[in-house]
Amino acid sequence: MLFDNHNRPITYLRLAVTDRCNLRCFYCMPEAGIRYLPKQQLLTYEEMERLVAVLARMGVSKLRLTGGEPFVRAGLMGFLERLSVIPGMDELHMTTNGVLTAPHVADMARLGIKSVNLSLDTLDRARFHQITRRDELPAVLTTLDELLAHNIRVKINAVVMDGQNTQDLFALAELARNQPIDVRFIEEMPFNGEGNHYPVLTWTHQRILAELKSFYPDLQPRPAAPHATATTWQAPGHVGTMGIIAAYTRTFCGSCNRIRLTAQGTLKTCLYDNGVLDVRALLRSGATNDDLTAAFLKAFAHRPKNGFEAEAHRPEVTESMSTIGG
Repeated sequence: MLFDNHNRPITYLRLAVTDRCNLRCFYCMPEAGIRYLPKQQLLTYEEMERLVAVLARMGVSKLRLTGGEPFVRAGLMGFLERLSVIPGMDELHMTTNGVLTAPHVADMARLGIKSVNLSLDTLDRARFHQITRRDELPAVLTTLDELLAHNIRVKINAVVMDGQNTQDLFALAELARNQPIDVRFIEEMPFNGEGNHYPVLTWTHQRILAELKSFYPDLQPRPAAPHATATTWQAPGHVGTMGIIAAYTRTFCGSCNRIRLTAQGTLKTCLYDNGVLDVRALLRSGATNDDLTAAFLKAFAHRPKNGFEAEAHRPEVTESMSTIGG
């Protein structure tokens, strides 16, 4: 087992395979997009594969591929194939916006993808276009149908945004009525390339829960999974569940087991830190696997206690989630 300086296990890696995305979501980046990194500044698949293998030997057993949007990077399925056989990496998961995903779902099932986090903030086509600045809702819903048809566990991630999609909470929650879907409502974070959209966050996890209880007065709490970021609820008669992620309020830091590697090879031991290790530089300067292991251990030994401590040691948060890795 691998532990940080606060005795929290580190078992979960979120790996961004690209900073590019085919949507322009309101909460993730400005309408004009962000300045993408030149290809040579991104980790190669071979470099990523080596890092995953090193971390697996250290005790990391769960991997989630993120972006940007993973499926905009060429060769992704071959990379997934190689990741699926790395010893010690027991769980392979993905996060996607679903626009390009549907044709690959059968192969994802064959490779044993455990779950997919599908970004979906509304079921209304006009509001989807407004939020994402692209008219791609039909493609996302096709992906949802394919994932369910291939028995891949689906978690829908819906960022709750004042003035954007708060009228959609009930429709999204209803997806869990007859299907084994986990619908998770997420507090908006300032990772949109511009900083906070609001002087005060009004749609906190408490308000989201109150809204859900207005729809489902008999909403029942579900037992929390170890290291879960979401508090989970279920309405009587529903097959699936609803979850609330206090991503801005940061109520779950005490059990956090995850680290992040950005597409450019920056290690983040907390979503809110400014990056703690340039892994790409180590790789390209000839570091051995033992060197990488030692550098990781040193970084994990100085991990912030929570997101507030991490944020206090950096300038203002202005980067895009597409750059960080979702």
